[in-house]
Amino acid sequence: MTAHPAEWSRPRAGRAELRTDAGIAVALAFGSVVTALLYTRTGVIPDPAPLWVSVLGLAACTLPLVFRRVAPIPVAILVSIGFFVCGQFAVPELLITNVALFLAIYTVGAWEPNRVAAVWTVLGTTAALLIWLIVSLIISASDDSDFLGMPRSGLFSEYATFAVIQIITNLLYFGAATWFGLRSWRAARTQAALEAQGHELERERRTSAEQAVALDRIAIARELHDVVAHHVSVMGIQAGAARRSLTQDPDRAVASLEIVEESARSAVAELQRLVHTLRMPDADAGSSTVGIAQLSGLLAESQDAGVPVTLIVTGDARPVPLLVDVALYRVAQEALTNVRKHAGRGAAATVRLRFLADAVEVEVSDDGVAMRVGATGISRSGSSGGSRGSGLGIRGMRERLGAVGGTVWAGPRERGGFLVRAHVPLGAAAADARAPLPAAETETP
Repeated sequence: MTAHPAEWSRPRAGRAELRTDAGIAVALAFGSVVTALLYTRTGVIPDPAPLWVSVLGLAACTLPLVFRRVAPIPVAILVSIGFFVCGQFAVPELLITNVALFLAIYTVGAWEPNRVAAVWTVLGTTAALLIWLIVSLIISASDDSDFLGMPRSGLFSEYATFAVIQIITNLLYFGAATWFGLRSWRAARTQAALEAQGHELERERRTSAEQAVALDRIAIARELHDVVAHHVSVMGIQAGAARRSLTQDPDRAVASLEIVEESARSAVAELQRLVHTLRMPDADAGSSTVGIAQLSGLLAESQDAGVPVTLIVTGDARPVPLLVDVALYRVAQEALTNVRKHAGRGAAATVRLRFLADAVEVEVSDDGVAMRVGATGISRSGSSGGSRGSGLGIRGMRERLGAVGGTVWAGPRERGGFLVRAHVPLGAAAADARAPLPAAETETP
């Protein structure tokens, strides 16, 4: 979850940052001592501060920078006090102290998590030091002695010009420290937001990939169930018929075994087509894809398996989208498989294909024994051949039709038997023209 920019706070400094800041602080402290000795040698400051004042001021101005990223505001206050001591009591150092103060103010803008406190600290420190500078310039202006050989008489005297330059320089100095600090804070916040978005996109990518794999597994499992269950059910029925008639009617047994052989070939062919599609998803398999145009062959298989089936086509036949075509075929296939498995001996089935004004329906009904759809699957009662299914068939139908925007209703009929109805609304554009519809008995809508 990405944090709102207003709630973002910069991460705390680690050990590496603390070691870096300690090195900077020690280097500045050592440098301030060296430059103080050099400035003393030049004589720029005629009456330098006592040694202990210089040591105290330079230490307060540099050493607190060790903790500048841990406690930016207290460090900035301590450095400002050290800078004031150095300036007020004439510590002979004019370079490192300015660098240290700039770094302290910059750190407040770049690292202080409390932004309101950061703004007020920068404003307060800047205002206090500017006021001290202006007061010092005014006091120096009232002194009778020359300041660096500059006369003070007149509004536009050399000293007045020097004072204006000092004020402008300090304004630029404090403004630059504040601006760079704020820029660093905004850059760090932007970087953190980009990294958070990158992590979020990576999580979404992984989730999408996992969902795609799960959907593919469901689709493969559904396709395998439809193919295997249909052909194996035919093979089982015909193998049982061949076993019962092997001694009394060998010719009938041979015919049943031929149906078993043909169903096995069909199952293998369908499995090979499925494997080919999985290996080459971009291949054009449209010509071999099943659909409602192949319902006649499906009904013929059921007839050969001993289940009489009638096909009734209602309405004006028209092409339907490819995915809808395959889904309706698979629903009819699974429903007829359930009839063979659960309806009992002597049951007959009727397949109705309806082309409505804005939808298409496939309905499979039978007159077999009573059947229920429960949480554990399909069950029939009242027949020695009754059985309980796993429920994967009905669930597979609903998942397949749901993927194309359709619905499936399955349940017992009032006059006996079972009914499965698949309804798919059709959009304005139904492309993908398919092969001619199978010849069938027609009825008036």
